[in-house]
This record gives sequence, C-alpha cells and structure tokens, in this order.
Amino acid sequence: MLGLMQQKNLLLSSIIQHAARWHPNAEIVSRISETQIHRSDYATIERRSRRLANVLRRLGVNQGDRVATMAWNGYRHLELYWAISGMGAVCHTINPRLASDDISYIITHAGDSVLFADLSFVPLIAAIAPDLTGCVRHVVLLADSAEMPDLALPAGMTLHGYEDLMAQSDETFDWPDFDENTASALCYTSGTTGRPKGVLYSHRSAVLHALAANAADNYAFRAMDRIFVATSMFHAAAWAWPYAAGMSGSALVLPGRWLDGQTVLNTLNEERITYSGGVPTIWLGVLDALRSSGSTLPYLKRLMVAGSACPRVLIEGFGAYGVDVYQAWGMTETSPIVTHHATVPATAGLDTEAATRLRLKQGRPIYGADIKIVDAGGNALPHDGVAFGDLLTRGPWVCREYLYRGSEGAAAEDGWFATGDVATIDPDGHVELVDRSKDVIKSGGEWISSIMLENIAVSHPDVAEAAVINARHERWQERPLLLVVPRSGHSINTDDLMKLYDGAVAKWWHPDAVVVVDSLPHGATGKLNKLALRQAYQNYLIDNPTAAGR
Repeated sequence: MLGLMQQKNLLLSSIIQHAARWHPNAEIVSRISETQIHRSDYATIERRSRRLANVLRRLGVNQGDRVATMAWNGYRHLELYWAISGMGAVCHTINPRLASDDISYIITHAGDSVLFADLSFVPLIAAIAPDLTGCVRHVVLLADSAEMPDLALPAGMTLHGYEDLMAQSDETFDWPDFDENTASALCYTSGTTGRPKGVLYSHRSAVLHALAANAADNYAFRAMDRIFVATSMFHAAAWAWPYAAGMSGSALVLPGRWLDGQTVLNTLNEERITYSGGVPTIWLGVLDALRSSGSTLPYLKRLMVAGSACPRVLIEGFGAYGVDVYQAWGMTETSPIVTHHATVPATAGLDTEAATRLRLKQGRPIYGADIKIVDAGGNALPHDGVAFGDLLTRGPWVCREYLYRGSEGAAAEDGWFATGDVATIDPDGHVELVDRSKDVIKSGGEWISSIMLENIAVSHPDVAEAAVINARHERWQERPLLLVVPRSGHSINTDDLMKLYDGAVAKWWHPDAVVVVDSLPHGATGKLNKLALRQAYQNYLIDNPTAAGR
C-alpha cells in the first residue's frame, strides 16, 4: 500500500520562492569594493533571478546545458545560483584559484556554453578564451555598461554586460517543474592528485543536504541570524549556506574578495553578524586583527571551521570573546557536510579541557549521511577512538561517480565512497581525521598524524601557520618535518617550539626538524598544498642530517 500524500519535486527554485514570499525583506548585503556596499533582499533577488532566467533563454540556454560562473561571493553570483538551476540548467561554479590550464580543461570537459565572470577575471578570460572556442558561445561580465572593459574574444564568442542583458529582459517567468533528480550544479575537485574531477549534484541531493545540514544540532540557521558567508560560492555550493539560509530567511552578508582579517572583523561588527564560518586561515587573520586592534565581537555567537583541521588556538582564542567555535567535515563529493559537532548527553558534562579536545574532532554524522572506517582489506574497524583506518561514507548527497569518468573513482556497488581520509571514530560517534591517506606519515611501519602535530605547533604564540610533511629518512623511510611561519613582528625559537610536544604526543611522534619559512603554499580551496611542500622539502632530512633527531 502506498501513502496518500502529495508528490512534489524537491527543486532549488522552491527555496528562493519561499524566501521571497515569507522573508521578502531579509537582507542580502554584498561588498563590491573596499568602500562600497550593495544592499538587496530576498524579494528583489528572486525577481532578478526570474529576469536572469529569461536572459539565459535568450542566450540559447536550455534544460541540461552547463553554464559557468567565475565569481566571488556577491549578489549577482547569488542570482546566478537561483536562475541557472531554477530553469533546469546546470550551474557550474569555477574555482578561479585553479591553474589556468585546469580551468580551461574543466570548462571544455563540462561543455559550458556560457561563462559569467567578475571583472577581476578579465585577464584570465583573455588568456584562456582561445582554448574555449569549442563550447563557450557567450561571455557575460558581471558589470553595468559603464564598467565594461575592452576584451577581445575569438570568433564565434560574444561579449555581454550583465546589467545590459538584465535591462533588456523582464521578470515574466514561471519556475518550471521537472524531475528532482535533474542535475542542478557542478563543482570540480581541486585537482591535487591529477586532473580535477566533476561532481554533479542534483536538485534532490541539494535540497535534502540543505535540510539535513540546517537541523538544530547542525547549522541551525534562523530568521534572526545574519550570516557572513566566508566560504567561497565557487566551491561546493558555499557549503549549502545560500540554500539553508533561504529556507530559514536568514540575512546573508557576502564579502566579495575582501577576506583579510581587519576587513572581515569590521564587517562582523558593522553588519551585526551572528554566525559565520570558513577555512582556518581566514579566522587566524581575524584573531590577529582582534588582538592587535583591541576590538571585541559583540554580535558573533557561532563560528564553524571546516576545509582544514581547526587548530586549538581558534577554539580558545575566539572562546575568550564569547564565540562558540566548532568543526564540521565533508568534501566536494559529499555536497559537502557529512559530520558536524554536536553535544550529546554523554559529553554534556565535560570539563573545559575535555570539551575543547572534543571540538578538535570533526563531529558526528548528520542524519542522512553514514560513515565507517575500514582496514586495508576492507574490514570494518571498531568505534573505540583508537583504531584508525580509511574513512568511507554514503548517503543521498554523496557522489556516485564523477562526470564522464565511469567507474574511475566511483563509489562501490553498495554505495560506500572512499574519501581518501584516515580517521578514528570514538564510542560516541565523533570522527577524528588522522590525515589524508596521502599525507599520513608512515615511520618505520607506524603511522603519525600530521594534523595533530600541526595543531600543537600553531598553539605557540609566535606561530602563524604550520605544516607537517612526510620527509624521506634513510632509516625510518619517513619522518615528520615541521615547517612554520612566524606571526608578523615575531620570531620563532625552535627549541621552545619543540618543547610543546613533550608529553603531548609520544616521543617518536616528535618532528625531526623545524624549518622557519616566510609563507606556506595553499591550494585552490585554501588548504595547505602538501604536494608542493613535499616536492620542495622531501629530501630535507637526508640533505641536512645534522638537523634531524632533535
């Protein structure tokens, strides 16, 4: 017997329609220059998104066509989110921090027919346009007519101004109804181990993910929240924040490309931000700005850190300002949220140190996502907080296979997807990432977590950033090498730094050497580029034998 309930497709357009109807005046705030702020609201965004859908039709975009965006976090990018997916096309967000060759590859691999881009990417577009003639027919710059630059494009490729196209269109558009399994958005991985791979989300997966991620023990966005979206809209749908916020009617504040510590701090206070999140690098900069300026955070209540392991200094540093800091974990292939910090009865009474230690883990699985850890033979390992193995996940918003890749890297027949992470799971279900499988240090047959060693290093008051890599060793095959960047105006005493490891980890886990550097390389998503560091420093311990064995 089947139920007698109504059947309604889960479509992203339903979110912006809900926000516009029931939260029409909730603000959408965008920084469009160092000094200029643009203000809009959900009702206006929805009307302009309908106008934009008509623009897309006039440019020849049909259901299933891929439309590329290369843009920072702003109101026009938000309009593209809703219009492209809402009309049944695929919103392909491009990470502009990828190498230009990779960008050309993913545009042609996806078969994008139209490219929307911010003005700051005009030089990049000029450089790669000759490589895109096989698919891209139109380039639309997110600007009005007065801002349009000279940009010579190859034959067969037409240049447009966003606001000119919008002025020539109208808002008479009905959001279509179609199968909820229709592709909604496309995001490529960062390509650290080969060519970027395309993850193709569906309307169903995106709506279910946003609903689950927005539960009370997860994002818990509310209509009273003012959310600062520091996570990039060009990567993993900005962690579904635009969708979850639209469901709740939360105000959105979009920073553009201005994410330096002082500007973010000013925005948090001037815009009365209650909730934010992003990769640790951003918040380390904000913490420095707080300390140097003597400012406070009267409005910010919650801060989610993801993308890389959250260092203790952020939990304790922002905690001193009354901000609740916690972690979540996921990846492009998981839409992205799989785990999220949540207090349960068994952990509610922990003392300060134990509670902090728990927050250094990546959280518990949210409803809809399942996880397990397995050994090299694929056998499930116990959830005892000690055994660690390869982390697998499955669920309705987890990638089944990559775009045009077939079985390469695909999930198993029973749905389990190999994340490439090594993790432990404790008896209360908290996941702790030990490392990426390619980054874990295998010393004499035993594993050492680079993440744990990095977290200890950044707790030193003179350290701004730290990375631990698996350097080659004549006896042990691999040993940990610590690279650190000093805070501005500070110098690092390496002997004092090494003392932090005494009693914190086993003696044989201690880094063999410390290298002080001016900066560390980051990948396209803001994570440390361990591959580049290994290429530069993998022979450091062999070439500098006197530095080893500190």
